[in-house]
Amino acid sequence: MIAPDIEDLRKIAEATRAAFPSPFAGLAADVRLSVEDWPSDDLLDEMEIEDAYDLTGLYEGVALTQRSVDYPDPPSTIFLFRRPILDEWAARGDVTLEALVAHVTVHEFAHHFGWSDSDIARIDEWWT
Repeated sequence: MIAPDIEDLRKIAEATRAAFPSPFAGLAADVRLSVEDWPSDDLLDEMEIEDAYDLTGLYEGVALTQRSVDYPDPPSTIFLFRRPILDEWAARGDVTLEALVAHVTVHEFAHHFGWSDSDIARIDEWWT
């Protein structure tokens, strides 16, 4: 069996975004989606994460709730990290790859919408 590649994960993430209901669909439209095999060593150091397998996704940008009309912010980006996602998928064994990628994608978009990890955990049992 061949492991899903970057493009496979990108397609799942894009399909997840395309299925967002209003008003979230419009708010998510300008966010860039990037799928990479691994987070960089610099990023791991900056986030004080020792094991690259511990980071499946990342939101980089200014949350919508923190933006100012006086100072336009650069486009936001959501990063998905393929190898950590595949490792979690294999380790869990109880979810499809599509469900896991969609879950990580939604989690990162929640940060774009201004939700904290604790906000997300209140409505999503995967993060409790």
